[in-house]
Amino acid sequence: MPTLIKALLVLPRLRIQNANAISSPLTWGFPAITAFTGLMTALERRLGPQAGVAFYGVGVICHGFEAQVTHGGYTRSFNLTRNPVLQDGSTAAIVEEGRVHLDITLVFDVRLALSLLVEAERIQLAARIGELMAGMRVAGGSVMPALPGMFRSPPRPQLTLLGDDPEACRKEFRRLSRRWLPGFALVSRDDLLQARLLELQTSQPDATLLDAWLDLSRLNHRATRHEAIDDKTGEPHETIEWKLDTRAGWTVPMPVGFAPLTALHPPGAVAGARDARVPFQFVESVYSIGQWISPHRLSDIDQLMWFSDHDQTTGLYRCINAFKSNTF
Repeated sequence: MPTLIKALLVLPRLRIQNANAISSPLTWGFPAITAFTGLMTALERRLGPQAGVAFYGVGVICHGFEAQVTHGGYTRSFNLTRNPVLQDGSTAAIVEEGRVHLDITLVFDVRLALSLLVEAERIQLAARIGELMAGMRVAGGSVMPALPGMFRSPPRPQLTLLGDDPEACRKEFRRLSRRWLPGFALVSRDDLLQARLLELQTSQPDATLLDAWLDLSRLNHRATRHEAIDDKTGEPHETIEWKLDTRAGWTVPMPVGFAPLTALHPPGAVAGARDARVPFQFVESVYSIGQWISPHRLSDIDQLMWFSDHDQTTGLYRCINAFKSNTF
């Protein structure tokens, strides 16, 4: 299948109900980026090679986030459902499941066959992809139709061609990014993790990347001592001032892939595997730091896209994003 034409597939303002909010053993909130790379693979398989489209990367813009949790106070808990009773009439156990309602736009980096140079063919394919998405799961959540009155004209899936001229591609991306406002794009900030590690090691030589990741994942309050003079007695005394560490924007801890724990087992060798026809491997999550940034602050499409990378030697599967912090 010739896939020589670079293009963007935009699925705007998808309303997702009850997506998975527990993204890893250590994080919760927005679904893991691997959920969207998995969606990309599932969508490509459903379309099949005869569709003339190949998927390379995915970008995520969030317009709305509504976690299904209790409100009030500092402590929150997920809204859980009780499952039906078992066959013998006993009460089924409650399994903790975190859910969230989302309003997102998905942008895919695709390559099209030469037959899709015709605009009518692209419009037809985009409409077909929109119909397929309506019956698929996104991070475990259901795709719901837009609410009545939500839009004057409901946004539709769109396939936009990108030329070979880098400057023309940047202009087209700037035009599209304005349509994704208000919203925030998720990008990678591995550089913040490395910088915080070097900062910690100046005072704690044995600090690790885990220490740096935990430090960036929380709000840090630090006490500063000041010498002051009492206005009434004139005696010196000490005061304590608590300050909150500044942050480099809206940063979040996030899982970005998986690292192997065991060797690759042959198909059917592990009992209880979801698919006994494919090899099986036990893995653990790989973590990094992400940042939510307004799409209009990104200079080109590559800074939005997440690409999956697999190292067959080490078995590491990791999602990579090319955002550079010096772009604004």
